Amino acid sequence: MSKKHSAATVIGVDIGGTGIKGGIVDLATGKVVGERFRIPTPTPSTPQEVAKVVRAIVAELSGREHAPAATSPIGITFPAIISHGVSLSAANVDKSWINADVDRIFTQELGRDVQVINDADAAGLAEARYGAGKDVKGTVLVITLGTGIGSAFIYNGKLIPNVELGHLEIDGGSAESRASASARERDNLDWDQYAVRLQRYFSHVEFLFSPELFIVGGGISKRSEDYLPQLKLRTKIVPAQLANNAGIVGGALQVAMHHKITG
Repeated sequence: MSKKHSAATVIGVDIGGTGIKGGIVDLATGKVVGERFRIPTPTPSTPQEVAKVVRAIVAELSGREHAPAATSPIGITFPAIISHGVSLSAANVDKSWINADVDRIFTQELGRDVQVINDADAAGLAEARYGAGKDVKGTVLVITLGTGIGSAFIYNGKLIPNVELGHLEIDGGSAESRASASARERDNLDWDQYAVRLQRYFSHVEFLFSPELFIVGGGISKRSEDYLPQLKLRTKIVPAQLANNAGIVGGALQVAMHHKITG
């Protein structure tokens, strides 16, 4: 059977501190076609080593039946502040990424056009287009609870990039040092105790931005029934719908928007 290329699919790659995963995204539905392909993040996670893994993932996905054309652009998420394709920080990856031209590194490694986006911003884009934030007017804040706290600011469906709400100061420290999923594990908090910290954080963010909707993502969103019902906010707060595929889908959506590829 010959391979079927589709202008309605794009490859997205989501780079994390422990794993790098990719998938073929159907732009019409926001669904990942087939299985994701994952390779552990190399140690050390230097630009050279991470680029090799990304190339291996793209090669595997490109060989599948429903892959887009071999010259099609790739969307990649990265756990850092991204400005004009350059990494201004390095969360959970090697510090040699700071001030690295991430866009150029992956473009040269893959030999095709690449668009790089912060990982939380990618999740926000995906939720706004296909998930819990679809068709919501006004401000939607997507908060990812994980090793740190990531955030995406969406206004009328448009992304305002690099809004780092995990670094707000709460009770004398950064919010993510108090209320991230890793902080809950570090301090051995039960769900009731963790909800108290989340209440403090979300109340503060609500006061600053008065959003229409909070969307909570990250792996811990799978347990949202253990803590979200305890939060007392004016703003509606719901778990993310795209779960662990949000980064892949958001990365693909970002590059599709840049190149005007539609589903």
